[in-house]
Amino acid sequence: MNRDDILDQLEKLIQLDVDATHAYDQAIKNVNEVTIKDKLIQFQADHRKHIDLLSAKMLELGGTPPELSSDFKGFLISGFTALRSLTGSKGALEAMESNERLTTSRYEEASQLDFPVDISAIVRANYADEQRHLSFIREAIPTLRK
Repeated sequence: MNRDDILDQLEKLIQLDVDATHAYDQAIKNVNEVTIKDKLIQFQADHRKHIDLLSAKMLELGGTPPELSSDFKGFLISGFTALRSLTGSKGALEAMESNERLTTSRYEEASQLDFPVDISAIVRANYADEQRHLSFIREAIPTLRK
């Protein structure tokens, strides 16, 4: 992979995590169960960590990380999450399941790319986080009432 391809892929992953942090804002506001809310806050912190780690790599390569604001797709994701979250905890988690399926899928694809070893290690660790997020959300949904 050349430098420009690496920077392009890093930018896409960072934007994905930025969008995820905004979606978590919407879900966290509407989840009433303390243990689930605490987990969502932790998952949001994981996404912020992903942003920091990948942004540092972009800077090392002479790139400029994206702003921490949602792009158009991110606004749609946050809007969808906000609407689903209005129905309560179960709706919020169902929206976040959809969002985490997307991030997990994108990180899975990125983990197959020919990144330098240090970036590849970060991407694989982030992918493991995404798998953990998705697994928890999928397990939590059936425990909630509509």
